Amino acid sequence: MVIAAAPVAVIPAQNLMVLLLQLGLLLGLATVLGRLAVRFGLPALLGELSAGILIGPSLLANVAPDLSAWLLPTDPARFHMIDAVGQLGVLLLVGLTGMHLDLGFIRRQGRTAAWISGMGLIIPLLLGVGIGFLAPAEMIAEGVDHTVFALFLGVALCVSAIPVIAKVLMEMRLLHRDIGQLILSSAVVDDVVGWLLLSVVSALATAGARTGQAALTAIALLAALVLVAVLLGRRVVARVLRAADRGGSATTIAAVTIMILLSAAATQAMGFEAILGAFVCGALVGSSPDLKVARLAPLQTLVAAVLAPIFFATAGLRMDLTELAKPPVLVAGIVVLTVAIAAKFAGAYLGARIARRTKWEALALGAGLNSRGVIEVIIAMVGLRLGVLTTASYTVIVLVAVVTSMMAPPLLRYAASRIAPTEDESVREEFFDTLQGSDRELVTTAKEA
Repeated sequence: MVIAAAPVAVIPAQNLMVLLLQLGLLLGLATVLGRLAVRFGLPALLGELSAGILIGPSLLANVAPDLSAWLLPTDPARFHMIDAVGQLGVLLLVGLTGMHLDLGFIRRQGRTAAWISGMGLIIPLLLGVGIGFLAPAEMIAEGVDHTVFALFLGVALCVSAIPVIAKVLMEMRLLHRDIGQLILSSAVVDDVVGWLLLSVVSALATAGARTGQAALTAIALLAALVLVAVLLGRRVVARVLRAADRGGSATTIAAVTIMILLSAAATQAMGFEAILGAFVCGALVGSSPDLKVARLAPLQTLVAAVLAPIFFATAGLRMDLTELAKPPVLVAGIVVLTVAIAAKFAGAYLGARIARRTKWEALALGAGLNSRGVIEVIIAMVGLRLGVLTTASYTVIVLVAVVTSMMAPPLLRYAASRIAPTEDESVREEFFDTLQGSDRELVTTAKEA
């Protein structure tokens, strides 16, 4: 006799109400604070992060603990619901960013990108490891080998944040410029190598004897991912886009979104971060001659105005700035932050000069790649989960992520304004403007749908 399984219970009405309130409040605050940040010449990203900080443990939990406990329950199952919405936003943001990537330019600038990303990785990695060995005992979780902590800190300081860099470049209209493409391509290399290094350090923390095997497995999987994307991915993307084209704008948006999400799921299953798959898929879509860019304008608007702000606001919810009131944490934070900024900037600047870029290009690259953003927050969360970091060291790493994201836009704007645009950049600017979408294009797209 077969007994039918009971249907899965729907989300309780109270939980649904709180989730809707959280999303509405976060998006409202993120929008207002984001516009306020733009008015002061800063990226909207900073205001969006501040939205989460205001109603998170940094402020609301201390001012009104009962309200905070009701609005943001610590039950992981309930907190993860809002996290899921934020993850959808960042995956689509990264996918759209990949569509702006000029693969031909990256091939032509391969040597330059290699120098920039290489030096931008090695210098902060080495200095980060050195600081890790000098860190006080309060920064290291009990029972964790000092070497493992030092390596983990080095990895945390050497990465760059594709989502943050992408949003800053979009807002500053630099994605179509050669310098924007070079920053983005160097950041991609940074992140790929950074995730590989993180897998090695994670293996050291959990099963040191298998570290070499874990590293070889990760490299083999990455090589397989690239091979499949080049040989099979392009054909699949082309066929899907051709089929979706017959259904109009709505079908094209759905098809692109589905491909981004499935690609993200694939890389997550392979042990890499989901954003890597989203970015690779976006690059394949953007390079396809079958793509009609104007049809994606509504998706671009939705992501930029709704989903991305929610993601950055939820990232702010994870920050607890009250930890900085502890003197040892504050001193460690100042030292780590100073070294993180100087090392990443010096590495990218030196790599750019070795590759014979101008001083203004080198300055822009150093400023852009210095933005760590939520990628570093994710790494910090991995460290907490593995038991490598204490709350103090986690807070310090998050501090680096926030401050470097604040510093990047003004320096990048200053340097980019002194770099003359090329003829090729004008062609890419038309592509960028089309994807951003004007009111006329949105009306046309709506009629097509």
